[in-house]
Amino acid sequence: MDFYTNDHGGFIIRIYGIMINDKKEVLLSDEYRFGMLMTKFPGGGMKYGEGPEDCLHREALEELGQEVEIIQHFYTTGFYQKALFHEEKQLISIYYLITPKGRIKFAVSGKLYDFPEKQEGSISFRWKKICSIEPEDLTFPVDRFVAKMLKEQHCR
Repeated sequence: MDFYTNDHGGFIIRIYGIMINDKKEVLLSDEYRFGMLMTKFPGGGMKYGEGPEDCLHREALEELGQEVEIIQHFYTTGFYQKALFHEEKQLISIYYLITPKGRIKFAVSGKLYDFPEKQEGSISFRWKKICSIEPEDLTFPVDRFVAKMLKEQHCR
């Protein structure tokens, strides 16, 4: 038996930025992608040839229109998570604490899903108090786990 082969399709790696403002609010991204509404942390899929930090810088420019500074690694998935949108793939998510370079350039709303219609790629951003965030406010299991971690660290 060859222990180096795998009958499954491998891994999907996603990189996310956790931006916290001076009011102890975390930035959330409300999106319409793959035919569904989702709330997550800003970020996205790592491309072949990128490192995680390169991916995060690219994603911040694409989604936020904003350069960011990476403060430190926050969390990497420590449990099995099947990828939702890819058959036979395992998801690995890496989270970094980030801060904007310069003033914030992206629009922030106080409203959930603040875009005109369910159009593929629609996106809006909002701040949410860390101490009032509930795991169910986020769509995906690993983001929910990270939300719990944030509350444990900031809301004692």
